[in-house]
Amino acid sequence: MAITLPELPYSTDALTPYLSPETFEYHYGKHHQTYVDNLNKLIAGTAEETASLDEIIMAAEGGKFNNAAQVWNHNLYWNSLTPNGGGAPTGAAADAIAESFGSYEAFREQFKAAAVGQFGSGWAWLVRDGSQLAIMATGNADLPMKHGKTALITCDVWEHAYYVDYRNRRPDYVDTFLDHLINWSAVENGLS
Repeated sequence: MAITLPELPYSTDALTPYLSPETFEYHYGKHHQTYVDNLNKLIAGTAEETASLDEIIMAAEGGKFNNAAQVWNHNLYWNSLTPNGGGAPTGAAADAIAESFGSYEAFREQFKAAAVGQFGSGWAWLVRDGSQLAIMATGNADLPMKHGKTALITCDVWEHAYYVDYRNRRPDYVDTFLDHLINWSAVENGLS
């Protein structure tokens, strides 16, 4: 089965003014599409051609791993964003955040520190680690499943995720992710 670029869960202008259609044109339409295309070339004619994306990630190394993981990471990233999102969660997500971090403010501070502090390209994650939630950062294409954790949401901190709209101001982009874009419904779905 060929790996495909999934449909976005919203239009490319739905996150304006926080992320522009131009960002989606490059980030989704070019970067994400290139990872999909590269992975399909790498698995063509191999046993992995019929494997799931997760199976490829867990078995692959080098370029095959990098492209497969970047497809997976971006798939989750688009679903980590939502129009009218952000701010403090409610319901089950709020309860889980309070139980694991003490407060939303503590979660926000730790998540921002992980995202801004990730040197170079990478990702900040909210993960399920056993019965608790945790925050982790990974470099390049690395992802929580390789570390036995379940990713709930992610913030892409590769420069191509924010440079069109925020230039070199990663902290401003991360604030926007947390205050206006984070999809708490995705977190709640991952808790069940």
